[in-house]
Amino acid sequence: MASAAIFSSLRRRRSPSLEAFLAPVDLTDVALVQTLAVLSSELVSCFPDNVFLSQRRNSRSLVRKVEVFLVLLEYLRDSGSGSISNLPSTAVLCFKELYLLLYRSKVLLHYCSQSSKLWLLLQNHSISGHFHDLNQEISTLLDVFPIKEVDLSDDVREQVELLQKQARKAKLYVDKSDENLRLRFFSFLDEFERGGIPNHVELRLFFVERLGIKDAKSCRSEIEFLEEQIVNHEGDIEPTASVLNGFVAITRYCRFLLFGFEEDELHLSYGNKKRPRKGLITREIANTFLTVPKDFCCPISLDLMRDPVIISTGQSYDRSSIARWMEEGHCTCPKTGQMLIHNRLVPNRALRNLIMQWCTAHGVPYNPPETTDASSESFAAALPIKAAAEANRAIATLLIQQLANGSQGAQTVAAREIRLLAKTGKENRAFIAEAGAIPHLRKLLSSSNPIAQENSVTALLNLSIYEKNKSRIMDEEGAVEALAELLRLGTPTGKKDAVTALFNLATHSDNCDRMIEAGAITALVVALENEGVAEEAAGALALIVRQPTGAEAVGKEETAVTGLIAMMRCGTPRGKENAVAALLEFCRSGGAAATKKVLKAPALAGLLQTLLFTGTKRARRKAASLARVFQRCEFASFHFGGLGVGYAFADNSTMNNSSLPGDVSVPMSISVL
Repeated sequence: MASAAIFSSLRRRRSPSLEAFLAPVDLTDVALVQTLAVLSSELVSCFPDNVFLSQRRNSRSLVRKVEVFLVLLEYLRDSGSGSISNLPSTAVLCFKELYLLLYRSKVLLHYCSQSSKLWLLLQNHSISGHFHDLNQEISTLLDVFPIKEVDLSDDVREQVELLQKQARKAKLYVDKSDENLRLRFFSFLDEFERGGIPNHVELRLFFVERLGIKDAKSCRSEIEFLEEQIVNHEGDIEPTASVLNGFVAITRYCRFLLFGFEEDELHLSYGNKKRPRKGLITREIANTFLTVPKDFCCPISLDLMRDPVIISTGQSYDRSSIARWMEEGHCTCPKTGQMLIHNRLVPNRALRNLIMQWCTAHGVPYNPPETTDASSESFAAALPIKAAAEANRAIATLLIQQLANGSQGAQTVAAREIRLLAKTGKENRAFIAEAGAIPHLRKLLSSSNPIAQENSVTALLNLSIYEKNKSRIMDEEGAVEALAELLRLGTPTGKKDAVTALFNLATHSDNCDRMIEAGAITALVVALENEGVAEEAAGALALIVRQPTGAEAVGKEETAVTGLIAMMRCGTPRGKENAVAALLEFCRSGGAAATKKVLKAPALAGLLQTLLFTGTKRARRKAASLARVFQRCEFASFHFGGLGVGYAFADNSTMNNSSLPGDVSVPMSISVL
C-alpha cells in the first residue's frame, strides 16, 4: 500500500530522542482512539504558551495542531464511531502513525521546555528543523487520512481540512529573535577570542533580561547542561566541543561577575556530584556489562572500546579517553603509572577486529569511527580555543580576588571553582598558578571548614599535575606542612587528595629534602595504617627512598618497614606492588643498614615467595630483585635459602627497568577531581 510506504519512510527521520519511536502500549487494542485522545489531552495541558522561552512560535503551532487532532479524536470517541471495527483500514493505519507522531511531539516539546536556554539558542536551526520535519509528517498523514470516509460532523471536518491546508503550506521557521540572541552569544566568544572582555552591562542584558538567567543556581544549571552535552555527544556535536568549551567558560565567568560568590553549603560540598554521566555504550550493553570481556573495555571509561589504540607503555585505551587524558597534561600511563616516552597513539586493529567479532556474535551494536589514523586531528580538536582560554583567565582573576579578600563562603566557592578549572589543560594549570592562587589555597588547607579544605587540597592536587607547578608548591612556605597535616587529620577525601598531591611532588627528586623537613615522611608512614590511603602512601614512599636522604629519613621511622610488610601481606594487588617496590628502593639507597633492617622483618621470606608466584607482573619483578639483593648479603643462606625456585620463575622478566619512576604503580595519579 502506498500509505504504508510513506509511513515507513517517516520512521527513519530523527528527532532529539530515539525514545520517541518506541510505542509504550499495544496499538492493536480496540481502545486506540481513546488512547490517542488521552495522549493528546495530556500533551495540550502540559505545554501552555508561557512554558516556552525559546522556539515559542514553533512550539505553539505544534500544540495547536495537536488540539485539532484532540477535537477529532474526542468526537470519534464520544459519538461511538471510534471503534476500530467502524473505521476504514487506512484511518486505523493513520491513527497508529499519529500515535508515534504525538510521542515525538511530546519529546520535542519537553526538550524545548526543559533544556538549557543557551543550548536551545545554540541548536536553534537544528531544533527548528525538527519542528519542520514534524509539520511535514503531519501534512503527509493528513493527506493520506480518508477524511471523507470517516463519519464526522461538519465543524470537525472543517477544522481537520483547514489543518490539512495549513500543514501543506508550512515552511521552515527560524525565530529571528532567537537567532539574534544566538549571534549575540557568538559575538561574546569573538570578543574573548580577540583578547578582550565583553561589556558588563551587555552581559547582564543578555543573560538576565533576555534569557531570564537571574541567579547563580540557574547559571550553574546552564553550565552543567552544556558540559553534559560535550561529554555525552563527543565527536558528534554542533557547535564542536572546543567551541562549546568557550561558551561554558563565558557562562562561568558571568556566573561570578553577575551573581557573586555566595552559595549554599549543600552544593559546596565536595561530595555533591553532578548528574551521572551517560555511558558511551548502549543501555543493552550496560545491562549485561559483566558479560563484556574485560579486555574489550577501556581502563579509563570502562566502556566498550570503539577505537582502541596502543600507547608507549603497550597498554590499550579507547582513543577519545586517552587523548583527553593526555590533553589534561598527564605524562603517565593511567593503568600502570609508567612515564610515557611519547604521546603517539597507534591503532590496535587486532583488538578492534576482535571487539567487532564479539559484538556481531552477541548482537551488540558497534559503531566504529570512520577513521582510526587521524590521531593528531582528533587530539587537536579537543584543545580549547583561544576564547575559552581568555575567558578562563578572566575567571581565574575573579576567583583569586575572592580567595584573597572574600568571606569564608566566597573563598570556599572560589577554591571549588579553581579545582574545577584546573581539571583540564596545562594552560589552565599554568595561568592559575602564575596568577597567584597557590598561596591562598595553601592558607585554606588550614581552614576550620572541611569543605574549604577538601576543595583547596584537590585544587593543589590538580595544579601539581603541571610540572612547573610542582616547584611553585614546594617553594610556598607551609604548603607541604599543610598537606602532611591534612594527611594526618583531614577528612577521608582530604586525606586521599593530600597523599596524591604528595606523591606528585615526590616525583621530583629535588623535592625530597623539603618533604623531609616538612614532616611529610612521618605522615606518609603513618598513612600506611590507613586502608583508604595506604596504597598511595606506599607509592610515594617508593619514590622518596630512591634518594639517600629519603631512605635515611624513612629508616628513622620505626613503623615504616613493618607497615610496608603488613601491606605486602594484606594490601590490594597494587598496594603489594608498591610496598615491595618501596622496600627494594629502600635497600638500594639505604645501604647495608637498611638491607639488614628489612631482612630481619618477620615473615618477609614467605611474603616474597607468595608475590613471586601470585603478584602482578611488576610485583613479581620487584620481589625477584629484592630476593637477589638478599642473596648477595651474608644473611641470605640463613633466611632466604628457599627463594631459589621462585626467583628463577620471576627472573624470566626483564629486570633492568626495575628502578624507573614509572614502575611505581599509583592509581591516584590517573584522574583529577
